[in-house]
Amino acid sequence: MDTSVAYILHLADNALILGQRLSEWCGHGPILEQDMAMTNISLDLVGQSRSLFQLASDLEGMGKSEDDLAFLRVGIDYKNCLLVEQPNGDFALTIVRQFFYDAYNYHNYQALLKSNNEQLRAIAEKSLKEITYHLKWSSEWVIRLGDGTEESSLRVKNAILSLWKYTGELFTPVDYEIEAARSGLGVDLEKIEILWAEEVNKIFDLAGLKVPERGWMQKGGKKGAHTEHLGFILADMQYLQRTYPGQKW
Repeated sequence: MDTSVAYILHLADNALILGQRLSEWCGHGPILEQDMAMTNISLDLVGQSRSLFQLASDLEGMGKSEDDLAFLRVGIDYKNCLLVEQPNGDFALTIVRQFFYDAYNYHNYQALLKSNNEQLRAIAEKSLKEITYHLKWSSEWVIRLGDGTEESSLRVKNAILSLWKYTGELFTPVDYEIEAARSGLGVDLEKIEILWAEEVNKIFDLAGLKVPERGWMQKGGKKGAHTEHLGFILADMQYLQRTYPGQKW
């Protein structure tokens, strides 16, 4: 597969899988306002993935639709980071997962505004309006939970310890990311990591939380080595299209 296509699919898969995962909260949020907020963020992410899948299809030139790329690939073909496929758990776990990703996504898309691909720049510009809100929302909840009750503080600390090992993969480039950065299509993840760390430190300070030591990190999702959780997500997400081929979004 062309490295440019692989890079765009990586961005699309991150958005799609997290959007699908977050949609599981629809109707189950702790309060109506936050139920609606998570559902809207989910829709934003799926919308972003559609634009990216279409770009990947155009670059590949094989005539595949966004539906083909979203619903007719198997688990090993997905290039999303392991972080976004992790289960929702309780509200604190969902918030921490979202915050870690939002802080990365915001600075990643800021950098993509300088991509040499006109379509990707346009997608980044449009998406940033949504991503800025996503980061604001998850940041405020990290602060609220961390600086809240004894119970909320304990839950958010447990969530951080559970998910921290998945954050390193965000900034560990694989071959298609290295080539995308070299060609000007993608971004330099070392620079993004610095900005991400500053963002996390700032919010954790306000929340009274401690940033864990870097330590050993999980990886593999970007190359198709996923946790068992992705298989269940795909079984649910792809059921309609595989059972009734040709359906449209």
